Amino acid sequence: MMKIFFSFVNKEIRHILRDRRTMLILFGMPLVLMLLFGFAISTDVRNVRLVAVTTPWNNEAQQIFQRLDASEYFTHTHNAPTVEAATQLIRNQQADLALVFAPGFDRHRYDGGARIQIITDGVDPNMSHLQTAYASQIIAQTLQQQHKAGVETRPTTNIRLLYNPQMKSAYYFVPGIMGILLLIICTMMTAVSIVREKERGTMEVLLVSPMRPLLVLIAKAVPYLMLSVIILSLILCIANFVLGVPLSGNLSAIFTLCLLYVFLALSLGLLISVLATTQIEALLASGMMMLMPTMLLSGIIYPIESMPQVLQWLSCIIPARWFIAAIRKLMIMGVGLDMVIKEMVVLISIATLALCIALKKFKIRLE
Repeated sequence: MMKIFFSFVNKEIRHILRDRRTMLILFGMPLVLMLLFGFAISTDVRNVRLVAVTTPWNNEAQQIFQRLDASEYFTHTHNAPTVEAATQLIRNQQADLALVFAPGFDRHRYDGGARIQIITDGVDPNMSHLQTAYASQIIAQTLQQQHKAGVETRPTTNIRLLYNPQMKSAYYFVPGIMGILLLIICTMMTAVSIVREKERGTMEVLLVSPMRPLLVLIAKAVPYLMLSVIILSLILCIANFVLGVPLSGNLSAIFTLCLLYVFLALSLGLLISVLATTQIEALLASGMMMLMPTMLLSGIIYPIESMPQVLQWLSCIIPARWFIAAIRKLMIMGVGLDMVIKEMVVLISIATLALCIALKKFKIRLE
């Protein structure tokens, strides 16, 4: 029986290697999408155009703007005599952020400390919040240095970022991109495996073989599992060496979680392949039908906590939600597998359920 099983696996591997289109999708898609999404999807603050409103101009305000302009985030482009003039520059899309210094700022004290107002358009709330947060951090650091030099300023808050001190958005998005790529590619490739046998009329060969339905499904999945390990290694290398996302956790823990997630994706692919009758149906089900819910409800773009309660409940059945939450902890925070037990239990449960349903449906189709 095992000899027949390994012969079946060998036949499937040879078939995959002969199909150039499959190999191109398996290895070309992760490379292109990781680079495309990794560099394109970004909330990093860059080249924010600053306009200054200060009367009269003084050394302290000048130091702040020099620090802002010297950073990679801001560019000092305009000086405005009034707040209305600065607001008009923002309205005309000539500036992104305005800093207004209180009249008493040049005397170092104004009702107990220096006052600075930050004005932004707020059209994109998230980006406006990031821009003001970056500016506030630089201003706070400058005021602290002035305080140490003997200038009387109001005490400022010290902000400390534990796991992303550079505030790079890739730390947040790349683990999510990994979850989507592994799910879509592994599911899509496995989904067409049994459907291809149906369309080519070779399913009868499987029906008369002495192998049990469970072994048939496993033999179909093993080659894609082996290729998924190679794809996973490629994705991790791109994430670390090209996109600069750290692998703070133990590599064995990261691979364990990813292999569990790959097993889940293969189980979903087998379920789709059993239910579908044509390769087009399998591709649509594994691609379009899984892509949109995963993108919207997994937490890669929108925080799950900010969603309505109904959507939060619905997101619990999205496998990528649990994988992304766990892989962020392992890669960025550097925790161990004991800190992601809940996520792993959910992934195992979904994978087991999908595999059991696929096996049951496959037996029904055989009858």
